[in-house]
Amino acid sequence: MSEQVLTLPTSATRWRRPLPGLGLGLGLGLTWLGLIVLLPLAALILRSGGLGFAGWLRAISDPRVIASLKVSFGAAFIAAVVALVFGAVIAWVLVRYRFPGRRLMDAMVDLPFALPTAVAGITLAAIYDQNGWVGQWLQPFGIQLVNNVAGIVIALIFIGLPFAVRTVQPVLETLGREQEEAAISLGASRLTALRRVILPELLPALLTGFSLAFARGLGEFGSVIFIAGNLPMKTEIAPLLITIRLEEDGGVTAAIVLATLLLLMSFACLVAINAASTLFAHGNRRDG
Repeated sequence: MSEQVLTLPTSATRWRRPLPGLGLGLGLGLTWLGLIVLLPLAALILRSGGLGFAGWLRAISDPRVIASLKVSFGAAFIAAVVALVFGAVIAWVLVRYRFPGRRLMDAMVDLPFALPTAVAGITLAAIYDQNGWVGQWLQPFGIQLVNNVAGIVIALIFIGLPFAVRTVQPVLETLGREQEEAAISLGASRLTALRRVILPELLPALLTGFSLAFARGLGEFGSVIFIAGNLPMKTEIAPLLITIRLEEDGGVTAAIVLATLLLLMSFACLVAINAASTLFAHGNRRDG
Protein backbone atom coordinates (compact mmCIF):
# COMPACT_ATOMS: atom_id res chain seq x y z
CA MET A 1 0.00 0.00 0.00
CA SER A 2 1.42 3.33 -0.98
CA GLU A 3 1.96 5.83 1.75
CA GLN A 4 -0.05 9.03 1.58
CA VAL A 5 1.86 12.19 2.20
CA LEU A 6 0.04 14.85 4.22
CA THR A 7 0.82 18.29 2.85
CA LEU A 8 0.41 21.17 5.24
CA PRO A 9 -0.91 24.40 3.77
CA THR A 10 1.70 27.05 3.27
CA SER A 11 1.35 30.58 4.58
CA ALA A 12 0.47 31.81 1.09
CA THR A 13 -2.33 29.23 0.84
CA ARG A 14 -3.67 30.09 4.28
CA TRP A 15 -3.81 33.82 3.60
CA ARG A 16 -5.29 33.47 0.12
CA ARG A 17 -8.75 33.19 1.66
CA PRO A 18 -8.68 34.93 5.06
CA LEU A 19 -12.37 34.21 5.70
CA PRO A 20 -14.49 31.23 4.66
CA GLY A 21 -17.16 32.24 2.16
CA LEU A 22 -15.48 35.54 1.36
CA GLY A 23 -17.40 36.00 -1.87
CA LEU A 24 -20.77 35.45 -0.21
CA GLY A 25 -19.89 37.68 2.74
CA LEU A 26 -18.64 40.44 0.46
CA GLY A 27 -21.78 40.26 -1.65
CA LEU A 28 -24.07 40.47 1.37
CA GLY A 29 -22.05 43.33 2.84
CA LEU A 30 -22.19 45.35 -0.38
CA THR A 31 -25.91 44.65 -0.73
CA TRP A 32 -26.72 45.92 2.74
CA LEU A 33 -24.41 48.90 2.25
CA GLY A 34 -26.23 49.78 -0.95
CA LEU A 35 -29.70 49.43 0.58
CA ILE A 36 -29.03 51.19 3.87
CA VAL A 37 -26.52 53.88 2.86
CA LEU A 38 -26.04 54.31 -0.87
CA LEU A 39 -29.66 54.11 -2.00
CA PRO A 40 -31.01 56.92 0.25
CA LEU A 41 -28.02 59.12 -0.59
CA ALA A 42 -28.46 58.49 -4.30
CA ALA A 43 -32.16 59.36 -4.03
CA LEU A 44 -31.28 62.65 -2.33
CA ILE A 45 -28.72 63.57 -4.99
CA LEU A 46 -31.08 62.67 -7.84
CA ARG A 47 -33.89 64.66 -6.25
CA SER A 48 -31.66 67.71 -5.82
CA GLY A 49 -30.32 67.35 -9.35
CA GLY A 50 -33.87 67.51 -10.68
CA LEU A 51 -34.34 70.98 -9.22
CA GLY A 52 -32.15 72.52 -11.89
CA PHE A 53 -29.81 75.47 -11.65
CA ALA A 54 -32.65 77.92 -11.01
CA GLY A 55 -33.95 75.91 -8.06
CA TRP A 56 -30.49 75.65 -6.53
CA LEU A 57 -29.81 79.35 -7.00
CA ARG A 58 -33.15 80.32 -5.52
CA ALA A 59 -32.59 78.13 -2.47
CA ILE A 60 -28.97 79.13 -1.85
CA SER A 61 -29.54 82.87 -2.34
CA ASP A 62 -31.95 83.00 0.61
CA PRO A 63 -30.25 85.18 3.28
CA ARG A 64 -31.43 82.86 6.04
CA VAL A 65 -29.89 79.86 4.29
CA ILE A 66 -26.60 81.70 3.77
CA ALA A 67 -26.52 82.73 7.44
CA SER A 68 -27.17 79.17 8.64
CA LEU A 69 -24.43 77.79 6.37
CA LYS A 70 -21.96 80.36 7.68
CA VAL A 71 -22.79 79.40 11.27
CA SER A 72 -22.53 75.66 10.59
CA PHE A 73 -19.33 75.76 8.54
CA GLY A 74 -17.61 78.36 10.72
CA ALA A 75 -18.48 76.70 14.03
CA ALA A 76 -17.57 73.22 12.70
CA PHE A 77 -14.19 74.44 11.44
CA ILE A 78 -13.25 76.21 14.68
CA ALA A 79 -14.45 73.28 16.80
CA ALA A 80 -12.50 70.78 14.66
CA VAL A 81 -9.28 72.79 15.06
CA VAL A 82 -9.69 73.08 18.84
CA ALA A 83 -10.67 69.41 19.17
CA LEU A 84 -7.64 68.42 17.12
CA VAL A 85 -5.19 70.33 19.33
CA PHE A 86 -6.57 69.17 22.65
CA GLY A 87 -7.31 65.68 21.32
CA ALA A 88 -3.65 65.29 20.31
CA VAL A 89 -2.55 66.42 23.78
CA ILE A 90 -4.92 63.97 25.47
CA ALA A 91 -3.73 61.14 23.22
CA TRP A 92 -0.11 62.02 24.05
CA VAL A 93 -0.82 61.91 27.79
CA LEU A 94 -2.68 58.61 27.56
CA VAL A 95 0.09 56.92 25.55
CA ARG A 96 3.27 58.39 27.07
CA TYR A 97 2.39 58.55 30.79
CA ARG A 98 1.13 56.17 33.46
CA PHE A 99 -0.87 57.71 36.31
CA PRO A 100 -3.77 56.84 38.62
CA GLY A 101 -7.09 57.15 36.81
CA ARG A 102 -5.58 56.71 33.37
CA ARG A 103 -7.98 53.92 32.40
CA LEU A 104 -10.94 56.00 33.58
CA MET A 105 -9.72 58.96 31.54
CA ASP A 106 -9.30 56.73 28.52
CA ALA A 107 -12.85 55.43 28.89
CA MET A 108 -14.28 58.93 29.33
CA VAL A 109 -12.94 59.92 25.90
CA ASP A 110 -15.62 57.71 24.31
CA LEU A 111 -18.42 59.18 26.43
CA PRO A 112 -19.69 61.52 23.65
CA PHE A 113 -20.07 58.45 21.42
CA ALA A 114 -22.32 56.68 23.91
CA LEU A 115 -24.19 59.69 25.29
CA PRO A 116 -27.38 60.70 23.42
CA THR A 117 -26.77 64.02 21.71
CA ALA A 118 -29.92 65.55 23.18
CA VAL A 119 -28.71 64.71 26.70
CA ALA A 120 -25.34 66.27 25.90
CA GLY A 121 -27.04 69.42 24.62
CA ILE A 122 -29.23 69.81 27.68
CA THR A 123 -26.27 69.22 29.99
CA LEU A 124 -24.05 71.76 28.22
CA ALA A 125 -26.85 74.33 28.20
CA ALA A 126 -27.42 73.86 31.93
CA ILE A 127 -23.70 74.15 32.74
CA TYR A 128 -22.98 77.22 30.61
CA ASP A 129 -26.23 79.06 31.26
CA GLN A 130 -25.96 82.31 33.20
CA ASN A 131 -27.09 80.44 36.33
CA GLY A 132 -25.10 77.27 35.59
CA TRP A 133 -21.94 75.99 37.23
CA VAL A 134 -19.67 77.72 34.71
CA GLY A 135 -21.94 80.40 33.33
CA GLN A 136 -22.48 82.10 36.69
CA TRP A 137 -18.75 82.88 36.90
CA LEU A 138 -18.66 84.27 33.36
CA GLN A 139 -21.81 86.38 33.66
CA PRO A 140 -20.18 89.24 35.65
CA PHE A 141 -17.67 89.67 32.81
CA GLY A 142 -20.43 89.91 30.21
CA ILE A 143 -19.51 86.54 28.66
CA GLN A 144 -22.56 84.66 27.45
CA LEU A 145 -22.10 81.21 25.94
CA VAL A 146 -25.70 80.03 25.70
CA ASN A 147 -27.68 81.45 22.76
CA ASN A 148 -24.37 82.32 21.15
CA VAL A 149 -22.13 80.92 18.43
CA ALA A 150 -19.55 80.23 21.15
CA GLY A 151 -21.98 77.74 22.69
CA ILE A 152 -22.31 75.97 19.34
CA VAL A 153 -18.52 75.67 19.13
CA ILE A 154 -18.38 74.19 22.64
CA ALA A 155 -21.01 71.59 21.76
CA LEU A 156 -19.17 70.64 18.57
CA ILE A 157 -15.87 70.36 20.43
CA PHE A 158 -17.56 67.98 22.85
CA ILE A 159 -18.74 65.63 20.09
CA GLY A 160 -15.60 66.03 17.93
CA LEU A 161 -12.93 65.47 20.56
CA PRO A 162 -13.13 61.63 20.54
CA PHE A 163 -12.40 61.55 16.80
CA ALA A 164 -9.15 63.44 17.30
CA VAL A 165 -8.05 61.30 20.25
CA ARG A 166 -8.88 57.95 18.70
CA THR A 167 -7.16 58.71 15.40
CA VAL A 168 -3.92 59.97 16.97
CA GLN A 169 -3.66 57.51 19.86
CA PRO A 170 -3.02 54.31 17.81
CA VAL A 171 -0.30 56.05 15.77
CA LEU A 172 1.47 57.18 18.94
CA GLU A 173 1.28 53.65 20.37
CA THR A 174 2.78 52.22 17.18
CA LEU A 175 5.44 54.90 16.90
CA GLY A 176 6.94 54.23 20.31
CA ARG A 177 9.92 56.17 21.59
CA GLU A 178 12.79 54.62 19.66
CA GLN A 179 12.98 57.21 16.88
CA GLU A 180 12.57 60.09 19.33
CA GLU A 181 15.29 58.78 21.63
CA ALA A 182 17.58 58.17 18.64
CA ALA A 183 17.16 61.78 17.51
CA ILE A 184 17.87 63.06 21.02
CA SER A 185 20.98 60.86 21.30
CA LEU A 186 22.26 62.49 18.10
CA GLY A 187 22.00 65.93 19.66
CA ALA A 188 18.46 67.02 18.80
CA SER A 189 16.42 68.80 21.44
CA ARG A 190 13.01 67.56 22.59
CA LEU A 191 11.28 70.26 20.55
CA THR A 192 13.31 69.41 17.45
CA ALA A 193 12.56 65.72 17.84
CA LEU A 194 8.88 66.52 18.19
CA ARG A 195 8.88 68.75 15.11
CA ARG A 196 11.13 66.68 12.84
CA VAL A 197 10.41 63.10 13.94
CA ILE A 198 7.02 62.78 15.62
CA LEU A 199 4.84 65.36 13.84
CA PRO A 200 5.54 64.03 10.31
CA GLU A 201 4.39 60.60 11.46
CA LEU A 202 1.31 62.03 13.15
CA LEU A 203 0.27 64.35 10.32
CA PRO A 204 -1.95 61.85 8.44
CA ALA A 205 -3.73 60.94 11.67
CA LEU A 206 -4.13 64.61 12.58
CA LEU A 207 -5.69 65.36 9.20
CA THR A 208 -7.99 62.38 9.59
CA GLY A 209 -9.10 63.47 13.04
CA PHE A 210 -9.74 67.02 11.83
CA SER A 211 -11.76 65.86 8.83
CA LEU A 212 -13.89 63.48 10.88
CA ALA A 213 -14.58 66.10 13.56
CA PHE A 214 -15.42 68.69 10.89
CA ALA A 215 -17.75 66.35 9.00
CA ARG A 216 -19.49 65.33 12.23
CA GLY A 217 -19.87 68.97 13.25
CA LEU A 218 -21.55 69.91 9.98
CA GLY A 219 -24.39 67.49 10.55
CA GLU A 220 -24.68 67.72 14.33
CA PHE A 221 -28.17 68.54 15.58
CA GLY A 222 -29.15 67.29 19.02
CA SER A 223 -26.27 68.63 21.08
CA VAL A 224 -26.43 72.07 19.43
CA ILE A 225 -30.04 73.17 19.38
CA PHE A 226 -30.37 73.39 23.16
CA ILE A 227 -27.35 75.64 23.63
CA ALA A 228 -27.56 77.65 20.40
CA GLY A 229 -30.85 79.42 21.02
CA ASN A 230 -31.73 78.89 17.34
CA LEU A 231 -31.98 82.58 16.53
CA PRO A 232 -32.56 83.08 12.77
CA MET A 233 -29.66 84.86 11.02
CA LYS A 234 -27.56 84.56 14.20
CA THR A 235 -27.31 81.11 15.83
CA GLU A 236 -29.45 78.97 13.55
CA ILE A 237 -27.55 75.96 12.16
CA ALA A 238 -28.16 74.37 8.77
CA PRO A 239 -29.46 70.98 10.06
CA LEU A 240 -32.11 72.80 12.09
CA LEU A 241 -33.09 74.94 9.11
CA ILE A 242 -33.58 71.76 7.07
CA THR A 243 -36.13 70.57 9.62
CA ILE A 244 -37.86 73.96 9.65
CA ARG A 245 -38.06 74.11 5.85
CA LEU A 246 -39.60 70.64 5.68
CA GLU A 247 -42.44 71.81 7.92
CA GLU A 248 -43.12 74.89 5.80
CA ASP A 249 -45.29 75.02 2.70
CA GLY A 250 -43.06 74.99 -0.37
CA GLY A 251 -39.89 74.64 1.67
CA VAL A 252 -38.97 71.15 0.51
CA THR A 253 -36.72 72.51 -2.24
CA ALA A 254 -34.60 74.52 0.18
CA ALA A 255 -34.40 71.55 2.56
CA ILE A 256 -33.19 69.26 -0.24
CA VAL A 257 -30.56 71.75 -1.38
CA LEU A 258 -29.26 72.26 2.17
CA ALA A 259 -29.16 68.52 2.84
CA THR A 260 -27.29 67.91 -0.42
CA LEU A 261 -24.75 70.61 0.35
CA LEU A 262 -24.02 69.11 3.76
CA LEU A 263 -23.82 65.64 2.22
CA LEU A 264 -21.36 66.75 -0.47
CA MET A 265 -19.20 68.56 2.06
CA SER A 266 -19.06 65.54 4.35
CA PHE A 267 -18.22 63.32 1.38
CA ALA A 268 -15.47 65.76 0.36
CA CYS A 269 -13.97 65.41 3.85
CA LEU A 270 -13.89 61.63 3.52
CA VAL A 271 -12.29 61.88 0.07
CA ALA A 272 -9.70 64.27 1.50
CA ILE A 273 -8.92 61.76 4.26
CA ASN A 274 -8.26 58.96 1.78
CA ALA A 275 -6.27 61.22 -0.55
CA ALA A 276 -4.10 62.52 2.28
CA SER A 277 -3.44 59.01 3.57
CA THR A 278 -2.47 57.85 0.08
CA LEU A 279 -0.15 60.80 -0.50
CA PHE A 280 1.62 60.34 2.82
CA ALA A 281 1.95 56.60 2.24
CA HIS A 282 3.61 57.23 -1.13
CA GLY A 283 5.83 59.89 0.42
CA ASN A 284 6.95 57.55 3.18
CA ARG A 285 7.77 54.81 0.67
CA ARG A 286 9.85 57.23 -1.39
CA ASP A 287 11.70 58.45 1.69
CA GLY A 288 12.28 54.86 2.78
